[in-house]
Amino acid sequence: MKVENAKAQMRKGVLEYCILLILANNDAYASDIIKRLKEAKMIVVEGTLYPLLTRLKNAGLLSYRWEESTQGPPRKYYALTDDGRQFLSELDGSWNELVNAVDLIHQTK
Repeated sequence: MKVENAKAQMRKGVLEYCILLILANNDAYASDIIKRLKEAKMIVVEGTLYPLLTRLKNAGLLSYRWEESTQGPPRKYYALTDDGRQFLSELDGSWNELVNAVDLIHQTK
């Protein structure tokens, strides 16, 4: 098994959680979300992000609105819905449990 494949799977597994975390503070345009993910070393391309955003929207976790742009066509801004905030809260708990479990296992190696 190649370590790059494992790393890619780990990133893929937390990508939706990271998107929700980004949107928890502010509504964001897709390119802003990609920028934040890249800053955090979560390399993502638009072809990966848009299907995730659509899936999260269809699940009722995100909404969007169009805003006029001074630099081109209108932009679609994504926001968490109330259900999205509740879902994120539940994911926070699961994330903390997972991190604690891995830390415990790591300490015993």
